[in-house]
Amino acid sequence: MSPAKKKTSAAPLTGAALVKEVSRRIRAARVLWDAHQNSACRGERQKAMELYETLTPEERKKVPQVLRLWLRYRSEKYFGDHK
Repeated sequence: MSPAKKKTSAAPLTGAALVKEVSRRIRAARVLWDAHQNSACRGERQKAMELYETLTPEERKKVPQVLRLWLRYRSEKYFGDHK
């Protein structure tokens, strides 16, 4: 039996769906961080950062502040380029 294939959407996420996905990924990274699964957290955080970078300034404001702070500052201390 072959492994299940991941479903990929034909159109990239935009607008509210993109904001929702960024928030979901940041929350997932925080859960992994709290569970001390740092390597998994690093991967999830990286995916969240890549999506976050595509947001417009108006869309970034729609991401809850607590999540933005964790993504930008707290996690940068542990997962930044210096590591």
